[in-house]
Amino acid sequence: MDFKPKKKLGFGLMRMPLLDPSDEASVDVEQVCRMVDVFLERGFTYFDTAWMYHDFNSENVVKTALVDRYPRDSFTIATKLHGEYIKTREDRDKIFYEQMRKTGVDFFDYYLIHGIDAELLEIYEELDCFHWLLEKKEAGLVRHAGFSFHDTPELLDEILTKHPEMEFVQLMINYLDWESEWVQSRACYEVAVKHGKPVTVMEPVRGGTLARLPEDVEKLFTQQDPEMSAPSWAIRFVASLDDVMVVLSGMSSMEQMEDNTSYMADFKPLSEDEKNLCLKAGKMIISKLAIPCTACSYCTSGCPMKIAIPKYFKMYNDNTFDDLEVSEWSVKYSDYPQLLSGEGGKATDCLACGQCEGVCPQHLPIIENLRKIAEHIEE
Repeated sequence: MDFKPKKKLGFGLMRMPLLDPSDEASVDVEQVCRMVDVFLERGFTYFDTAWMYHDFNSENVVKTALVDRYPRDSFTIATKLHGEYIKTREDRDKIFYEQMRKTGVDFFDYYLIHGIDAELLEIYEELDCFHWLLEKKEAGLVRHAGFSFHDTPELLDEILTKHPEMEFVQLMINYLDWESEWVQSRACYEVAVKHGKPVTVMEPVRGGTLARLPEDVEKLFTQQDPEMSAPSWAIRFVASLDDVMVVLSGMSSMEQMEDNTSYMADFKPLSEDEKNLCLKAGKMIISKLAIPCTACSYCTSGCPMKIAIPKYFKMYNDNTFDDLEVSEWSVKYSDYPQLLSGEGGKATDCLACGQCEGVCPQHLPIIENLRKIAEHIEE
């Protein structure tokens, strides 16, 4: 297959449907199989997973739902090596070959050094991960080498200057963060373009934030085109960028799969006016957003109290959007009675161990935010 997929939509396997909402590993494999069928039938080929997604179960699902059911030349798989799980150079191979076993493939189409920021970069350089990845490519075990990134455009420029052998970059880009100070989507994208690196996009809908919009923001889009969903604006915004080769959507239902593939099967870039409309919507949302969480769930896998941190943050943000009373939270949002009743870890159970903050790509003050939410609920 060509380096760049023919269609720009990728299936992100980080937010698959669950049988038990409190257990990230309990993926509804039967539903995922149906979603994979639709995705491939409509001409899409790019699947993105990683070592720790769905509490280390995502790569197993890839084998069951995709690899065991379809010819190897009908799809491409991307997976990743994360610095939090390697302590020695030997760990690199231990994880890599376990990933091959779990997914059932004998090579990966795309392999990424995962979630680079200033802290993780030190680990990757110390353990010589860039050179290690090139060796895997030379051995035919990886077709294309790249990395995903969560830091400043200045650091991205340094990495691409030092490691021009990296073929592509995965960046967090969406219209909410396009000009934001904490993500700097535009500036990072422009650095990748300067170095001639194609971009894969993560978090185009920002963990669902751009799927469920405040009423005044949603009205902007429905007035422009009442037929298009809120997520479609977010995904089409980033897909309209010339140097984006694929946009990853973490689809968690057949409804989302049907929606995303409907407008991306024959993708038409947004006009300049439509892009500006998205940017205007982004500014309106930022003024209302309390916690800029993307719901990546990296924080939940190692939480000793099993606190559903992203769901608490979404609940808090939803309350900010709608100005709800605390007593209304569990009435309006179906996921939240379980949180508020104490099944699984409660916000008040936080031990302040710091594990979550150590893996958060957004470097959020998670402990402080949980404390704030706990106080708010108790009120």
